[in-house]
Amino acid sequence: MIRVLLADDQALIRAGFRALLNAEDDIEVVAEAADGNQAVALAVTHLPDVALIDIQMPVLDGIQATRQIAADPRLSGVHVVMLTNYGLDEYVYTALRAGAGGFLVKDTEPEDLLHGVRVAARGDALLSPTITRRLVDEYVSRPPRRDLSTALEILTNREREVVALAAHGLSNDEIAAQMVISLATAKTHISRAMTKLRARDRAQLVVLAYESGLVTPSNPRRAS
Repeated sequence: MIRVLLADDQALIRAGFRALLNAEDDIEVVAEAADGNQAVALAVTHLPDVALIDIQMPVLDGIQATRQIAADPRLSGVHVVMLTNYGLDEYVYTALRAGAGGFLVKDTEPEDLLHGVRVAARGDALLSPTITRRLVDEYVSRPPRRDLSTALEILTNREREVVALAAHGLSNDEIAAQMVISLATAKTHISRAMTKLRARDRAQLVVLAYESGLVTPSNPRRAS
């Protein structure tokens, strides 16, 4: 059973999401919050698998709430998915840096919301190729962070290559095919890279790959 926390200041939106999610056999809404402070407190109390958090909320906004959840060792198993009305914008970049594992637009199709919750519960990133291209545009004008570049030195060459491919939106299946390795091996490389870099989930690997300069638009399929 996937346990979900809903955080949105609009009661009607929470009610709609709750009805949709609770109708599924494998998903259960365990708590609801109307602001960011409540979201953090309820996350500690209920330890959900997935927290669907609105970006713009009173008292404490969703990004600050996400940052607090990501910083709390007790909540390492909570995967945050940001909810937004506006699609891909500056809030999304900030949310990913804060520790979110992905994002969903509030008017997404019901089946996409359900799929997103299940993907997030597995620790996979809700980042489509379109989003990763926009992330490249966001980071390309910035110099690589030297501290992150140094941190990547602890990865093996294979792990660096896997992270680079994941950063360009490839699934585990696609990574395995690209590198001519088994799916299990691809998953192992991803898992080990996340552990070494202390990344909460796949989305954080994407952010690290761009901010460190591991991947660039001129070298889209290989680690630098």
